[in-house]
Amino acid sequence: MINVNSINLGVRFLLECTSLITLGVWAYVQGEGLLKWVLALAVPILSAVIWGVFAVPDDPSRSGNAPIPVSGLMRLLLELAFFASAVWALTALQPPLFAYLFGIVVLLHYLVAYQRLAWLLRQ
Repeated sequence: MINVNSINLGVRFLLECTSLITLGVWAYVQGEGLLKWVLALAVPILSAVIWGVFAVPDDPSRSGNAPIPVSGLMRLLLELAFFASAVWALTALQPPLFAYLFGIVVLLHYLVAYQRLAWLLRQ
């Protein structure tokens, strides 16, 4: 039997990685000379730190650790802002079609993860 939750967690991981790469490439394009490389490293690292540090305690889709505990609504807003920034960066880098497709995949991910959304909103 196929475990949809495991597949969706894998999709979420790929969305996270794609977002970080997109933000890094976008940051690289913004700078000149050495600043390109500083931005290309700093923006995705800062994004990943924020993603990993602000968490809902005992989130079943994560390790359960919450270095900086936040409410479920705050976490959901943070996730949506993270993915929206990747969609925006992708729009700046590519024809809009790629951004639309990425945004649709993010939306589908959250639709499939409706139980997690309900859990987050109860926290």
